[in-house]
Amino acid sequence: MKNFINNFYKNQSLIYKAFLFVTTVILIVYLFPKGGVFKYEIIKGKPWQYENLYAPFDFAITKTNEEIEDEKERIINSVLPYFEFDVQISNQAKYGYEKAFAENLNVFDDAEIEIAAKKFGNDVLNEIYKYGVLIEEYAYNGDKMLFLSKKNKAEKIQYKKILTPKSLTQLIENRIDNSEYKDLRNGFIALFYDIVKPNVSLNKKLTESALNAELNKLLITRGSVTKGSRIIAKGEVVEGNKLQTLVSLKTEYESQVWSEKNYYWIVFGYGMLVSLALLMLLLFIRKYRNDIFENNTKVTFILFNLLIMIMITTFVVKFKTAYVYIIPLCILPLILKAFFDSRLGLFTHVVTVLILGFVVPNSYEYMFLQIIAGIVTILTISESYKRANLFISVGQITFIYIIAYIAFHIIHEGNIENIELFTIGLFVLGGLATLIVHPLIYAYEKIFGLVSDVSLLELSDTNSRLLKELSERAPGTFHHSLNVANIAEAAANEIGANAMLVRVGALYHDIGKMTNPTYYTENQSTSVNPHDVLSPRESAQIIIGHVIKGIELAKKYKLPDRVIDFIRTHHGTSTVYYFYMKEKEINDHIDSKDFQYPGPKPFSKETAILMMSDSVEAASKSLKNPTSTLIDSFVEKIINKQMDEGQFLNADITFKEIQQIKKIFKRKLTNIYHLRIEYPE
Repeated sequence: MKNFINNFYKNQSLIYKAFLFVTTVILIVYLFPKGGVFKYEIIKGKPWQYENLYAPFDFAITKTNEEIEDEKERIINSVLPYFEFDVQISNQAKYGYEKAFAENLNVFDDAEIEIAAKKFGNDVLNEIYKYGVLIEEYAYNGDKMLFLSKKNKAEKIQYKKILTPKSLTQLIENRIDNSEYKDLRNGFIALFYDIVKPNVSLNKKLTESALNAELNKLLITRGSVTKGSRIIAKGEVVEGNKLQTLVSLKTEYESQVWSEKNYYWIVFGYGMLVSLALLMLLLFIRKYRNDIFENNTKVTFILFNLLIMIMITTFVVKFKTAYVYIIPLCILPLILKAFFDSRLGLFTHVVTVLILGFVVPNSYEYMFLQIIAGIVTILTISESYKRANLFISVGQITFIYIIAYIAFHIIHEGNIENIELFTIGLFVLGGLATLIVHPLIYAYEKIFGLVSDVSLLELSDTNSRLLKELSERAPGTFHHSLNVANIAEAAANEIGANAMLVRVGALYHDIGKMTNPTYYTENQSTSVNPHDVLSPRESAQIIIGHVIKGIELAKKYKLPDRVIDFIRTHHGTSTVYYFYMKEKEINDHIDSKDFQYPGPKPFSKETAILMMSDSVEAASKSLKNPTSTLIDSFVEKIINKQMDEGQFLNADITFKEIQQIKKIFKRKLTNIYHLRIEYPE
């Protein structure tokens, strides 16, 4: 039992990663659709590249979306709307006619003429209310047939027979102008406007009921295919009826009700594929970024972001497939590049896209678009802490999306017609959504305790509290740190390392000297040297101690681990050579380890650059009369000594890169000492 507990604690990091791996696989598979996946890729307009395909079961051929929409349009146009004729309003008009006639046309001297005029007006009123007057107009064609319901009886008439306010006016004026009562025109118009009220309206409930009844009769299939029938032969072009038959087979295949046995087999298959993809990601991290692999927080962070992207995409696909391109998937490589490096960001992005290929429709197109966009993201964002760079990158990503979409459309349709502006709009929205990456980076820094280039930019401010304190308490060390930062940054830019990280590391690498600033020559403003009263061993321990004190100060001020790494490694396991030799003059039997820095050795290009920069800049102060030749040999000597001691064995830096760094150091030191070429006399 004791051995089991010991082994558990010894391997707890690996056990946690295994638990995280299994949990991520389960969550991803849980999100996946559980139906079967059609094993053939259907590409419109291309020859069928597989073997002859025969129907595995009976299925119906579904109509295309265009066919269904056309039939719906035809049904909508053919269904007759129902209008209601309000008899009460027409009766009120007729009952009030006598009174209105007497008020508006009290001009007759002859009773017979008055009776004739009254009959004329009554005939016009009956004509108006034969089919009635519309309360509001509708966008129907005049010849559109409809049902007019009057007293529980429905009459089939044309829409134009029902009067509108405009046609009512025309009818009244025409009847008066073509009669013998032209002289009484104003009186008759006033009469009709007093009593005539609109009385016909659309019965929306009845009309929609009739329309829905007809739409429910609409068939979404046309014909069927029997089991064993040949659907398409190898080499035949996928178009027309064959295309729709293949689409119907795919839809039927993926929507079948699976038995419990099939369901578990499908889940098992998905689990194997997702496990394989995530295993490749973890192996990649272990091989090329072992420092990340050993850090459980960082591994959790990577898998968490991968899972979030898959989860969001899955939910959007289930809600509405058309919106899948609005998801800013390029946020993933941007975030991972901000915290780690481009290679890891791109590899994780590719793995994520491969997994999403099981979820999204037209998986090949989707994966092609997203992988290309991910590559563009990695190539275009060089300094993510600069906001302008992010906007430029978003524009380039969106442009690539649109170009690739148009190219696929041309391949499928054979022309550039019918390009959907809606889809292009989704690409634009997806690009704009990528701008959320900066707030996300800030949130992740707080949640996971990571540091990005944005935070490094803030730390590089020499007005920060810690650097201000360094400049006041140890001004010589502060000046030395600035010089080292400038030299190291130039070297990092030369070999493609993280220049911002190197600069920040250089600014803080010697903060431990604040505790005893006068024990370091750069801070000694008088001729008094505290080391004169100490033994070489004691002096060496004070000098070596600035590394430990620097780490303590850095943790007190909550500097990120990536910056603390520079404090730990900037002397590697080198020896305090001056005091070692001084002690050796007194005592031949000494252990060099007592004069050695605790390490560790630099384990990245950035920490290796700082170690070289620090040694060269500090030692350059000892040059009495520097010349170009002297500086060249001086730089070579210091860096070659570090290489001979094996200080760079753990850093992924090449001999070629070290040679490039040497050239930068020589040029920078030459500029610092304002050396000119020596001309012969």
